[in-house]
Amino acid sequence: MLRIRTQTVPQDPSRLTVKEPLRPTLKTIAFMTGLGVTTVSKALKDAPDIGKATKARVRLVAKQIGYRPNRAGVRLRTGKTSVIALVLSTEESVMGLTSHLVHGISEVLSETQYHLVLTPYSYSGDPMEPIRYITETAAADGIIFSRTEPNDPRVRYLDERDFPFATHGRTDMGIDHPWHDFDNWRFAREAAERLISLGRRRLSLLGPQSSLTFHRHLTGGFSEGIRHSSVVEVPLAGVNLDYSLDQLRAYIMQVMSGPERPDGIICCAGGATFGLVAGIEAAGLEVGKDIDVVAKQSTNVLPWFRPQIQVVNEDIRHAGRELAMAILKRIEGQDPKGLQSLSAPVWG
Repeated sequence: MLRIRTQTVPQDPSRLTVKEPLRPTLKTIAFMTGLGVTTVSKALKDAPDIGKATKARVRLVAKQIGYRPNRAGVRLRTGKTSVIALVLSTEESVMGLTSHLVHGISEVLSETQYHLVLTPYSYSGDPMEPIRYITETAAADGIIFSRTEPNDPRVRYLDERDFPFATHGRTDMGIDHPWHDFDNWRFAREAAERLISLGRRRLSLLGPQSSLTFHRHLTGGFSEGIRHSSVVEVPLAGVNLDYSLDQLRAYIMQVMSGPERPDGIICCAGGATFGLVAGIEAAGLEVGKDIDVVAKQSTNVLPWFRPQIQVVNEDIRHAGRELAMAILKRIEGQDPKGLQSLSAPVWG
């Protein structure tokens, strides 16, 4: 019997090619939805002449098939990057500030063609550097940044170049620009009044460095809150919110161990409150008994840490949404005077 033996000849690996799956395009979405390519394109760009139902249908299909616009092609055709740059200091990740802000911005941008790019910088660095880089290289269509100063060079630089931007915080420059802010003046006033109602008469304010705009708002509200009372202000001049938790603990322990210690403290950041309370307890004192603390938080953590702390909530995620909507409208050319919003304190 004739036996036939077959043998598979191995191919030269250098000649093998892997065929990649075709990248979904506008034509793919048009085919799957039964719409024209132009309609699909306009729906993805949120054009006003396309109905909400059509936009939702197109976006759903685009998401399901993993459609991503070719950003290089878009930039060549339109001169736009479809990028929003969020410029934040590396230290702003404390207590989830960055993540909440990013989530809020992303919720809005997810319904558009825009992508969010986070650009970090250090407090010790030049805050103008990332602003100049993004502007000079046209790396984004708009910029969002925080830690504003009353006379902020970043605001002046971007305004002079008519580059779209929005700020988390305000300025005192007489320049109209998009912003969202928390009402720190009202927070400090209400916090002082709350401590006074608890019988406290020696109050301190633990705030940011004096160069920031919201330092002015806090000190103004604090002064208003104690104006019509016999309260004595005990300054915490040797420390601010930018200090490390170890530094805060050591400083507060020293203050609380002295004869002129405060019996009520307003802390303007959730993360700093941990160092504050650690310092109080290291001095052998108890929150809610020897001293009362009012603290602002962006995450609901402080009541778990020490239920005796009086808390005020700042919704950073909401701030992100407001800033995202403001920058998109500014890119579209809307007047910045109508793109400014303020959040009120919410007591926990």
